[in-house]
Formats: sequence, structure tokens, C-alpha cells
Amino acid sequence: MIHIAYAASENLNTFLTNADRLIINPLIGFMFALAVVFFLWGVFEFINNQENEEKKTTGKMHMLWGIIGLVIMMGVFAIMNLILATFDINSAGTTITPESGNVNLGPYNPPNFPNVGSPQ
Repeated sequence: MIHIAYAASENLNTFLTNADRLIINPLIGFMFALAVVFFLWGVFEFINNQENEEKKTTGKMHMLWGIIGLVIMMGVFAIMNLILATFDINSAGTTITPESGNVNLGPYNPPNFPNVGSPQ
């Protein structure tokens, strides 16, 4: 029974590490870039339309929403890193080579699992 818990824990750690590295981080990067572009578009609108108060207000709103987007993306990044650090999920030492089908997992040392049921 201990071996099943160990395997399930190892699979969960691998899944979370890979989901973070392959899905979440690129998505955060994309959304970060989108928020920066939105902010810069607002700056451009604000500077380019000094005579039109309505377009200046639109530029200000784009800048505000760009900043809000940046703050949200930093929060998501911080929360994801907090979760990974809390559960000691670390991608160091993990290599996956799809071409050859090799998966090399780093050392796994669960902190509170007793060594029960192992042969003496």
C-alpha cells in the first residue's frame, strides 16, 4: 500500500511540475505580454490624442486595465510558485526526452513518509 501512495505522489508531483513548466508559465508569459501591449497602446492613445478629451480618457482606461492585467499576472505567477514551493515540487533533476521515451525523475524524498513495510 505504501508503494501505491509513493507512486501516486510521484505522478502528482510530475504532473504539477510539467503543467507549470509547459502550460502555466507560457500562458502567464503570453498574458503578461498582452497586458504590456494593452498598456503601451493606452500610452500611445493618450499621447497621440492630446486635443480629444474622450480619446485621452480611453487611453487612460487602457493604461489602467493594462496595469491591472500586469498585477493579476504577477499574482498568478506568485501563487503558482508558492504552491510549488509549499509542496516541494521542483523540476530540478527532471528530464523528459519524448524522442526516446526516457523520463528521468530527480530524487524524491518525501519528508513525512515513514519507511514502513519495506523489506529489512
